Amino acid sequence: MRKFQKLGVNDLLVKSVENLGYDSPTEVQSKVIPILLNKESDIVALAQTGTGKTAAFGLPILQKIDSSSKNTQGLILSPTRELCLQITEDLKTYSEFIKGLNIVAVYGGASITEQSKKIKKGAQIIVATPGRILDMIKREIINISKIEYCVLDEADEMLNMGFYEEMKNILSFTPKDKSTWLFSATMPKEVSSIAKKFMYEPLEVVIGSKNAGTKNVSHEYYIVNGRERYQTLKRLTDFNPLIFSVIFCRTKRDTQKVSEKLIDDGYSAGALHGDLSQNQRDLIMKSFRNKQIQMLVATDVAARGIDVDNITHVINYQLPDEIETYTHRSGRTGRAGKIGVSIIIITQSELRKIKSIEKLIQNKILQKNIPSGEEICLIQLNHLAKKINDAKVNSEINPFISEFKKEINHLSKDELIQKLVSVEFLRFHKYYKNSKDLNLSISSNSLIESKSNKKNSIRFFLNIGKKDDFNWMTLKDLIKENSKLSNEEIFHVDVMENFSFFNTYKKFKSKVISSLSEVKINNRKIKIELSNSPSKKKKFDKKRIKISSSKEKSVSKRKKSKYLGFGRKTKF
Repeated sequence: MRKFQKLGVNDLLVKSVENLGYDSPTEVQSKVIPILLNKESDIVALAQTGTGKTAAFGLPILQKIDSSSKNTQGLILSPTRELCLQITEDLKTYSEFIKGLNIVAVYGGASITEQSKKIKKGAQIIVATPGRILDMIKREIINISKIEYCVLDEADEMLNMGFYEEMKNILSFTPKDKSTWLFSATMPKEVSSIAKKFMYEPLEVVIGSKNAGTKNVSHEYYIVNGRERYQTLKRLTDFNPLIFSVIFCRTKRDTQKVSEKLIDDGYSAGALHGDLSQNQRDLIMKSFRNKQIQMLVATDVAARGIDVDNITHVINYQLPDEIETYTHRSGRTGRAGKIGVSIIIITQSELRKIKSIEKLIQNKILQKNIPSGEEICLIQLNHLAKKINDAKVNSEINPFISEFKKEINHLSKDELIQKLVSVEFLRFHKYYKNSKDLNLSISSNSLIESKSNKKNSIRFFLNIGKKDDFNWMTLKDLIKENSKLSNEEIFHVDVMENFSFFNTYKKFKSKVISSLSEVKINNRKIKIELSNSPSKKKKFDKKRIKISSSKEKSVSKRKKSKYLGFGRKTKF
């Protein structure tokens, strides 16, 4: 018996899967498919991106759907347009031999009229992004009151993108007796909360360990001076001539800036961020999939839904605000059984985060040295030799060979090699021949010196906080942008609900006050003042923190009361 048949998959679906070249199910498919086919229950499945989750829920939902009925029976929610289209395409491929089945993708950035026409023809399965389907439900274009199956794919990503309220509203339009299948790469508290509130005694299937990274990805970090972050990126790129990577930045501005620098320096790069139109985004993604773009520089939100199997490296140019996001970033490489590398470029002040990430992914992150100019030159030279050696001779150039030989006939073999290498390799040699060592030595002496420097620091109070949509990283970015201080010159950033604190060195006191006092946030000027003297600072901070905490607790109680009445066995 064929392996997918052993899982309970019917002949028509097995035939289409085998036509795609798959004869053995992945681990998540082997564990999940039999449960979904044999039980009418809710399920939470935790597995990394690229492990075959689409087939794990796609084959069972296709087998259970009645294609003779035009009613919508299955709803699949995904965080992004790209993933929505990818799932739809995959399901259509799997259901090639099922007659009468209509699968419709519903997403923003496309004509709602065209999508409405397809829905009216009868769509047994709808694959949708939360915002667009909620709009169409409210317009009464889509009716999901009789669905039997609801799939929440990449649930943690949907919550990270702020779709909690939309998900809750969408589920309120679905019947109580449906089966809900939740798939996620990680299990943060928010996903666990969704499972408890909206699902009935879900079975849990974990591939690997909760929140752990994929085994096919190795993790490494490089400690740099903040001002040499971009130079380090260039060196790591040049040290890996066949690199095909996604480079993650925290902000749209940094994404655009890094991309433009790479292009100016002769690399094939592109930027992917929220300010792009859907058409621009589609063009960039098409170029990336076709490898016309070698390095895609992206924000976390813009990169969600990228489904490209042969990415060799993920580079964390800056670490994310939430360390759980690191799992999603690293999951972009090492997919479909291939080996990948996740690189972190980090400053000394951020070093403490490495332990937190190691704990999250349950894997060791190795510290590596930034390659020297000489090492890069050797790598590039070997790459050139291999490229020449592996080149296929095209007979169409034969008419030109004789003329070419006349021009170089006087050269010996050694001279020809030297000139060829000079032509192809001179750029690297010129750039790197006098390059300095970018590695930082983290010795006990330097750490002592660092602590000593921080004793010479001062602490500031700001009248902006979480209510103004700041966290410690975005606040640090605001301070850096206006004061022109470096990343290492701003530290101990604490963001409360209504206010914040940060430290810098005493010598920057007047510069910081003058540069920030004129800045406006939400049409009000920032109020910046010195915190109390060092001896009173902790007490001063704690007093404010205590006030903030009591406010947050009262808010938390109000939020909690909102959900009273939703017992464990209650379903939307």
